[in-house]
Amino acid sequence: MSQGAIRSYLFAPGNHPKKIAKVFGVGADAVILDLEDAVAVDEKEATRALVVAAMQSERAPLGYVRVNPVDSIYFEADMEAVTGAWLDGIVVPKIESADQLQSAVALLQRIEERRELEPGSIDLMPIIETARGIENANEVAAAHSRVRRVAFGAGDYTLDLGYQWDPEEEVLSYARSRLSHATRLAGLEPPVDTVVLQIYDDQQFLASAGRGRMFGFGGKLCIHPRQVPLCNELFTPSAKEIEEASAVVRAFEAAEASGSASIQLDGYFIDYPIVDKARRVLQLAARYGQGGTVAD
Repeated sequence: MSQGAIRSYLFAPGNHPKKIAKVFGVGADAVILDLEDAVAVDEKEATRALVVAAMQSERAPLGYVRVNPVDSIYFEADMEAVTGAWLDGIVVPKIESADQLQSAVALLQRIEERRELEPGSIDLMPIIETARGIENANEVAAAHSRVRRVAFGAGDYTLDLGYQWDPEEEVLSYARSRLSHATRLAGLEPPVDTVVLQIYDDQQFLASAGRGRMFGFGGKLCIHPRQVPLCNELFTPSAKEIEEASAVVRAFEAAEASGSASIQLDGYFIDYPIVDKARRVLQLAARYGQGGTVAD
């Protein structure tokens, strides 16, 4: 799985060997072993070694580690412990400013240099999950060329603002919009949407993921294996979407060859923006092996 093609990120606590043993085999594009919220304070140091051992094992999905926040007493030791050739990415939570993110990048680069790792080979994904972080999203997204994408954390975001995080998720619309604008302006991959806490409510997960996709998000954070296939399906173009996009491109290219740049297809007006959107659908389908006709 390419680091540029990730739909599902599945969290697992770094201090639960039984869960770690299973998490790499459930079909997630990427697994995030956690050193932050899922690990008690008195277990954080010992958990680092467990996480590294898991990352060094044979695995199919990409392997990420969520370290503790930049301003915590654990951050530098977390980074030193987990960074190595075995790692695909680091997730840094509660990023609120470009300075914080640049500090994390600088530390990672120093570690890479000391350990003779290829510069930039380890992805660094910030989670934006506070009011300050959302308001500074433009600066965070553009803070460093190393950053490919950002993620959204609604749990801490709604806590920070005292919002009621109800199933309709209207209170998340502003944050989602800010993040999609910020990442587009910075030229990043689409952002990664927040978790859904209702583990056994498939419809709630699909509804939340659908809202994220509507706002231009390209994937989602998952907290339970049952959410992974739902996530992968929703963020992969369906057969119907691929068929419709292919029909748009074919019809428009035929019209364009005869000198027309706008047509009607099945009652819909088609011009360049609509065709470009259709081509994006086909490119995305091709990334996930779904038969898109336009190469990525």
